Amino acid sequence: MNNMEIAEYDETGWQQNRTKPEGEDEEMPEDNPQETIRECLEKFLTPDYIMEPGIFTQLKRYFQSGGSPEEVIMMLSENYKAVAQMANLLAEWLILAGVKVTDVQAMVENHLKDMILKTFDPKKADTIFTEEGETPDWLTEMIDHPTWRSLIYRLAEEYPDCLMLNFTIKLISDAGFQSEITSISTAAQQIEVFSRVLKTSIAKFLSNPEDIQGAIQECARMVCHGQHTYVYSQVLIQVLSQEQKGGFNMKRLAQEITKYALQNNQNVTPITMALNGSAAYPQACQALSSMLSRNTLNPADITVLYRNYSGPDPPPIDLIRNPQFLELLVDSLFKAGVKINPEHKPKYIYLLAYAASVVDTPAKKRPLAERVLNKDELKNTTQAVEKVHAICNVNKGSTELIAELQTLYNCIKYPVVGVGVIRWIENTVTEPSYFKLSTDSCPTHLAILDEVAAVHPTLHQQILSLLIRLFESKQDELEILVQLEMKKMLLDRMVNLLTRGCVVPVVKYIKQCWGKGDTDVSLIRYFVTEVLETITHPYSPEFVLLFLPMVENEEITGTMRGEGDNDPVSEFIGLFLHFYPETFNKNIKLLFYFSFMSIFSTLQGSLHHCINGNI
Repeated sequence: MNNMEIAEYDETGWQQNRTKPEGEDEEMPEDNPQETIRECLEKFLTPDYIMEPGIFTQLKRYFQSGGSPEEVIMMLSENYKAVAQMANLLAEWLILAGVKVTDVQAMVENHLKDMILKTFDPKKADTIFTEEGETPDWLTEMIDHPTWRSLIYRLAEEYPDCLMLNFTIKLISDAGFQSEITSISTAAQQIEVFSRVLKTSIAKFLSNPEDIQGAIQECARMVCHGQHTYVYSQVLIQVLSQEQKGGFNMKRLAQEITKYALQNNQNVTPITMALNGSAAYPQACQALSSMLSRNTLNPADITVLYRNYSGPDPPPIDLIRNPQFLELLVDSLFKAGVKINPEHKPKYIYLLAYAASVVDTPAKKRPLAERVLNKDELKNTTQAVEKVHAICNVNKGSTELIAELQTLYNCIKYPVVGVGVIRWIENTVTEPSYFKLSTDSCPTHLAILDEVAAVHPTLHQQILSLLIRLFESKQDELEILVQLEMKKMLLDRMVNLLTRGCVVPVVKYIKQCWGKGDTDVSLIRYFVTEVLETITHPYSPEFVLLFLPMVENEEITGTMRGEGDNDPVSEFIGLFLHFYPETFNKNIKLLFYFSFMSIFSTLQGSLHHCINGNI
């Protein structure tokens, strides 16, 4: 924000919101008493004006200007409609009629919310401060109730320039309810509020590893609301990433936010380059900025970067560990059919291997130490990328790939090669004709994916996302039975992923498919059967919570159960009861409670019906 904007804000904002000194009204009489009386009388004519918070201020103005007490008494009395009192009376009648107090309260509050949303006037709301001279007591009481806080959030979203609403948002944040402020535009209005909401979002990212993608999306969406929120947040996260404890988590968060911004067509390259310290290396900075801004690689800029990073004093490795740049390199080397000039290809491979394998320990000021570059893995990584690139760059069928499996398996142990192989397989198997032309029970490409899952746990989410995409894809050209066999093969891949440690995400997805009802129950049964034959105790509570309802469902496992307890379904339930009796007892109690309440409600309704009938 420049000085002109600050000055403009001061003139338009703070003067309207300043507090009048005590007694100012008495010291400054009205210039035109008749006009003041006319204005006051117009307000007194409105229905129920005697109930308005500003009634005493207007009465004071009216009497100071020479207004008649008899006239004002007559006006206020005649225009008193008692709307609020009638509402209270109706509420009491409803309670006497048997409606719960909480239901009546919710009924009144929801109606008031709807009325306020329809009739809210931000200009009138801003006059609260000028008339009251301080924060009204009713406003402080209002923010103690969740219903009215949610109303403030909705109004602040619709009227971001309302001073009264922005002040109320700050009061809510000061009261400790910043975690409720999910509206980005509402939080972004004030730096104090935004800082608290950002802190809550980062804490959720650090403390919720089970749903890390959801936490990242939520944080990134908030940070990318505007340029000012993006710069502020990224600078803060950049400082936190320098910490020894948890610094790498913050660096990952910063990269995920940058990736989210790029996906939403926001040009954040200049901000990214300003934060990564590239200004000290102008040649490398200019070459990288050029490619990132165009979102494409070119041999000239790649040559500049190669020359810098193959020299005796290369720039910091963080410069080329930019997610966007690495995505471009992976795509250029592992997408089938992409042509790279043979003269420049080694440079592409070198830069990707360098970013993936070199350990760059920066110099420390205290104690004094030189910068250390560990390139022990660079040569082997470069060779692995080169070998796999030669395989992936040519369209090969499943039969031809079998001869290359040993080479692929040897090279997949390098993480960067694992990422590249996933990208290559994704582009291959998502071709519309892939499964139509495939005759294998398990295509070679997906068998290779199993090997990646076995070696790299950090790539499980990418693999699962690809399998889900294939499972949900339309294969209308295939016969129904062939489609079912293909989906069973994909479920086998998911079970393999489950055995490698990706348990909860896989089971959660299958349960969602079952809940939606759009997946053939035979496929759900097939998955449950495969899992039961694979797993054994001990089971985590989260796994049991997700998997047990499918096992207990008669439609899914009814045909799998035998007369004795030797079938997999009975064994699983038996083990669950043996090792988790407390959880079982708790579930039984809950089931009994809800059944009893259901029966009680039915009897109560019948009783009321009988009484009303007799009356």
